[in-house]
Amino acid sequence: MEKIIKKTEDIENPINNIFTDNVEKKKRSIGLIHRAYLTQIKNSRKYLASTKTKSEIRGGGKKPWKQKGTGNARAGSSRSPLWKGGGVSFGPKPRVVNKKINKKERRLAILSALYLKKQQFIFVDDFSLNANIKTKSITKLLTDLGLKNTEKTLFILTKADKQFWLASRNLKNVEVTTANCLNIKQLLSTNHIILSNASLDSINSTYGKQYA
Repeated sequence: MEKIIKKTEDIENPINNIFTDNVEKKKRSIGLIHRAYLTQIKNSRKYLASTKTKSEIRGGGKKPWKQKGTGNARAGSSRSPLWKGGGVSFGPKPRVVNKKINKKERRLAILSALYLKKQQFIFVDDFSLNANIKTKSITKLLTDLGLKNTEKTLFILTKADKQFWLASRNLKNVEVTTANCLNIKQLLSTNHIILSNASLDSINSTYGKQYA
């Protein structure tokens, strides 16, 4: 890794230009972030709870007792939902739930989240580390930047780098993504965002003002 640059001042990039002084627009963008976040959480959830109905439980084909003359209530199966060990009426079944959000709305939500996080940006000159990068190299980079192990850090790469991902996956609070695969949950939950100028240009070309 070459020279490291940490910027704490206001970053001059297209993210700053997407907002005007219109307070109402900023309020709508914050509401859009919330809706995009809920959409992502909803779509990532798996509904796997499953119960069996009367027809799915083994047994119960024989009528427990005759229809009349016993004094008992009428019964046609021992797997009735009224019986112990019987089926479940209107119980949960595995299902797929999809919540939709428009592409332009999602792009604007991501840009808005980046705008809110711009003070947490840390720029480095280049992510093209050597081929034999190790976990200790990333740990040393975080230490040189003055970041704590307890704080969540997000690396935004220009393109997918398997070696970098393998080196960072054993670090608890470190996540790696690419500039064209950003998501709201990662951006909102992280404390620091480490990227390069090339990554920022890629973000602008993917989520830029022409799409907002």
